[in-house]
This record gives sequence, C-alpha cells and structure tokens, in this order.
Amino acid sequence: MPDSAPFIFVVGGARSGKSRFAHRRAESFGEMVTFIATATPMDSEMEARIARHRADRPSGWRTLEAPHALARAVLEGTSDRPDAFLIDCITLWLTNRLMDGLPHEESDTLSGREKEIEERILAEIEDLAQSIRRSGVPSVVVSNEVGSGIVPMHPVSRLFRDLQGWANQRIAAEADEVYWTMAGIPVKIK
Repeated sequence: MPDSAPFIFVVGGARSGKSRFAHRRAESFGEMVTFIATATPMDSEMEARIARHRADRPSGWRTLEAPHALARAVLEGTSDRPDAFLIDCITLWLTNRLMDGLPHEESDTLSGREKEIEERILAEIEDLAQSIRRSGVPSVVVSNEVGSGIVPMHPVSRLFRDLQGWANQRIAAEADEVYWTMAGIPVKIK
C-alpha cells in the first residue's frame, strides 16, 4: 500500500475540543470512517463517557475496539478499505498498556521495572506509527497533552506523564500535520 496517505495528529488538554475537531478531519476524507476506540469501561462514569462518544459518531462509521493492540487494529482495519481511520485516543491506550501486567500491590513502586515498561510501550508506539504509514489510509490520531502541569508525586504517574510525552513526540514526528487544540480552537503547529 502507498505511503502517501495523510497522517494527522491532534493533541490538547481535557475537553479542549480535540475529538470534535478530529471527527471533522476524519470525515473530510469520506463517509466510511473506521473509529479505533481505546477506552475500557472500568467504572460507571467511564461507561457513560464511552456511551456519549458512541452517540456522537455517525451511524455509518465502523468501530474497532482496540484497548491494547492498536498497530494490529490499524493493519486489520485496512481490509474494509475505509476512507479514513480515527484513533481516539493514545492517552487511554497508554493507560491500558502501562497498567497491563502491573500488579495492584505495586501501586507505590514500579519495582525497578521502569526501563522495561518504557522500552515495551515505546516500541509499540513505533509499531503504531509505522502501521499507520503502511496502511495507506488517511489517519487522524488523538492524544492528550499531560506534561504542562506539575510533576506528579506518584512513581507510576510520573512514568505515565513521561511516556505520554515521548509517545506524543514520536507520533508528531511521523505525522504530516499536527494540531494543538485549546478552548475548542485547533491551531496547526506542523
């Protein structure tokens, strides 16, 4: 498949308008959008959020649930020949991947596993970026900016913040266009 399909990255804070903007960008490529969802319903509040997001999607969109295997979902999703992919969002996917295999009793420490976890997750981000490129499908990827605040006190939270920043940098480097959203206004930064 060709390498020339647009790769768009949309980043911003919570409730910044990034998903709404990403929806419009994905729709600009055609009606047949494959939405790759990364959220997992861990509690009733998250279930309600997921339901709201589902209700906001056009009925003709296909949804792939991919809370862990994003790169594989992209490659498998090409078989339906969508007009575009919309991946929403890297932050929830990263949370799933970080917590995958992290025992609950390690809530205060990572037991020296930081480097192993970093390498695993960053390799998966690299696989995702390359899968998007190889897919030949225009892709819009959504993520949160979490590094603009204070340094978290908790070791897992600090690792999450660092991984999110590195993931955003890697995706932005590969993307053709990058948008920062704030107060519902997207600003093209690349």
